[in-house]
Amino acid sequence: MTVSLPSDPQLYGIVDFGYVSEDAIERVAADLLTGGVEILQLRAKGIPLETVRAAAKKIIPLCHSLCVPFILNDYPDMALELGADGVHIGQDDGAIADVRKVVGGEMLIGRSTHSLAQAKQALEDGADYIGFGPLFPTPTKKGRPAIGLDEVSKMEAEVGKYLPAFCIGGIKPDNLNIVLAAGARRVVVVSHLLLADDVASATAALMRRLE
Repeated sequence: MTVSLPSDPQLYGIVDFGYVSEDAIERVAADLLTGGVEILQLRAKGIPLETVRAAAKKIIPLCHSLCVPFILNDYPDMALELGADGVHIGQDDGAIADVRKVVGGEMLIGRSTHSLAQAKQALEDGADYIGFGPLFPTPTKKGRPAIGLDEVSKMEAEVGKYLPAFCIGGIKPDNLNIVLAAGARRVVVVSHLLLADDVASATAALMRRLE
């Protein structure tokens, strides 16, 4: 089963081992999906590959039962092996064309971008969607300087009209209005949701704001 991107996705969720323990990964993923995330990524930096593989095997059926694309951060080979719907790569993870050779023509490829120039390059290189940020300082991306809001509207006009572009990095309910006012149409929210007392309710509340 292959799940494609929704026609107009607004909220991209990430279940991240940096915030969620191994034994809670499946439950938190289910809560994000219950709350309404339209794409779900598994992010597992510095985690043993067998642990990543086991977590992905639990989350993929949850995603597919709701026709939500499952994206694996890094590991194109594993994404192909497990039947993920997509793989997400950073700026230092090689050329999109090389990843495409590994995963084939059907799988989604997302690219992290940190400037308007990088966003335009990802579009030119054939990314299926991009992350754009971090807009604000965030512990999820330690050492990565925030890029601010100045280029959001240009990015949307020059890139976001051609492929889904998700603003990311320190976005939470108390700054969501200024992110949207800057021109953002789609967002990734990580720590606010993963650290919420009730992940499903926090996700649903955020979806209502975006709708």
